[in-house]
Amino acid sequence: MQTPHIPVLLEEVLASFNDVPLGYFVDCTLGYAGHSSEMLKKYSQLKHIGIDRDDEALAFSKKRLEPFESRSTLYKGTFATLLPTLKEAPVTALLADFGVSSLQLDKKERGFSFNSETLDMRMDAHAPLSAYEVVNTYPKEKLEYIFDTYGEVRSWRKLAGMIVEARANAPIQSAKALSEIIQKVIPSGGKIHPATLPFQAIRIEVNNELGEIEGLLDSIESKHYKGEVVSLITFHSLEDRLVKNRFRKWAKACICDPQAMRCTCGKNHALGKELSRKPVTASKEELRINPRSRSAKLRSFRFISDQVTQ
Repeated sequence: MQTPHIPVLLEEVLASFNDVPLGYFVDCTLGYAGHSSEMLKKYSQLKHIGIDRDDEALAFSKKRLEPFESRSTLYKGTFATLLPTLKEAPVTALLADFGVSSLQLDKKERGFSFNSETLDMRMDAHAPLSAYEVVNTYPKEKLEYIFDTYGEVRSWRKLAGMIVEARANAPIQSAKALSEIIQKVIPSGGKIHPATLPFQAIRIEVNNELGEIEGLLDSIESKHYKGEVVSLITFHSLEDRLVKNRFRKWAKACICDPQAMRCTCGKNHALGKELSRKPVTASKEELRINPRSRSAKLRSFRFISDQVTQ
């Protein structure tokens, strides 16, 4: 079955799960099952759980994973909500790829594309909040916050003002129209499209992406298993910072006050260790085949002890 999505850092993801114990592999961002199908092929000792909020992706993946149906279960929902409720145990391998899939980007009716005639950006097409509401109803101050905080857009104040001014005449109906407004504020130049960061900011708001990552990390921290490997792929600095800081916290042996004269905690509080200090990035060969992998960073963590709360 032909996949519409190239799984990023595939070989590196597979390698990160070497020697995982018998148990369940949870793909928190199933998408079109690119990573999951290869994991199921390579690790026959693992059972599989796939989570996604996109109906189209779930339907595709269900068919794609038919050869593994005796070992695979799919759930619809957000991973931050579903992961704490899973009854399947032990989870010994967990993956999340926080990027938007190629199909979501390329299908113009989904409203992620700069040239789309719609303004949507919902990963779950049934979710109440879309990019249309954000762009056309949010007050200027909230748009400023989104562009500054989630997009790190230099001209965040000017861009928010331009959007408010434009929508006063008529609602902004399409991603294409929004992109044209953005290009009046952010000039073209460089390798990335001028609308890339503002679109990222709106998409993060629409899908609560950073909140979902925080929720996922909280869930993993409160319920993990000995030997479990967690591999997380990020695509921009906001995501990577959340993952990096949490992994460093989990790996910290000493929890004494930094101002303390000497350690009194026993230096035995590390939950595990990072599998590599620096994130793994795409090879030159992968970059040639899949340019969208250029921003991908993979960080992996292995737990050394159980912490299971029911």
